Amino acid sequence: MQAGVIGLGAMGQGIAANLAGAGALAAVWNRTRERAEAFAAEHGATVAADPAAVAAAADAVFISVSADADLLEVVDALVPGLAPGKAVIDTSTVAPDTARTAAERVRAAGAELLDAPVSGGPEGARQGTMVMMAGGDAATLERIRPLLEPVCSAAHHMGPSGAGQATKAVNQIVVAGVIQGVAAGLAYGEGQGLDLEQVIEVVGAGAAGNWQLRNRGPNVAQGRFPPGFKLALHRKDLGIVREVLAAQGIELELIERTLADYDRLIEQGRGEEDISALYRLRTAELGGG
Repeated sequence: MQAGVIGLGAMGQGIAANLAGAGALAAVWNRTRERAEAFAAEHGATVAADPAAVAAAADAVFISVSADADLLEVVDALVPGLAPGKAVIDTSTVAPDTARTAAERVRAAGAELLDAPVSGGPEGARQGTMVMMAGGDAATLERIRPLLEPVCSAAHHMGPSGAGQATKAVNQIVVAGVIQGVAAGLAYGEGQGLDLEQVIEVVGAGAAGNWQLRNRGPNVAQGRFPPGFKLALHRKDLGIVREVLAAQGIELELIERTLADYDRLIEQGRGEEDISALYRLRTAELGGG
């Protein structure tokens, strides 16, 4: 079984590299061809002429793009290369309705699309340790599991089309709460004159221990915010959550506060930094820095 990858950003490159290492990569395609050619030169991969050529060469196609419109554009472009029995695995984070629309277009070509967003960041993509949450046909997920083994540590079927994206939204809401707590806590510690590296070690071993504190805290302690998870991308994801809630007449304070904070940081030109850059705002409020 062979896979193709469309979209070679931070996540897509990790997915493609792990598939190449497993001898399961048929072809890649990226909107910026130079990036695809650089990847191909490093990993011995084939660069396809277009998305349809990726679909024609592979049993399954992984998509990793940034926005809803990009996903639908790619799906429309690859459909001519699909055939019954092929699968499309969309690892992007988009609205559940967008996922369902994409699935309908793929299904019309006789193939199946799984909305299968992932959690674990670029580190997880590189190491093949991501967790995947999939919506769509359960039998399709089981059939392509051999291709998922190099890519993620676990892949869970969450329900019909759109359920994967709804589950990812839960993840993004929780991440917003956690990073707000980490930023505020470390800013408080800074204001109290504590050694933040020691604080992270001690607090991280107790009830407040979490992935963000362990993996992003050391950078925060040094005043560094390399992405990780780009602030602008999390802002995009939380905007999707806000739209879904607004359609139900609901407003969630955590989402509104985090979006407002992100907008302030983006105005300062910090949208490409990691979401832990929230620490910049909290230190200003709590007297650290």
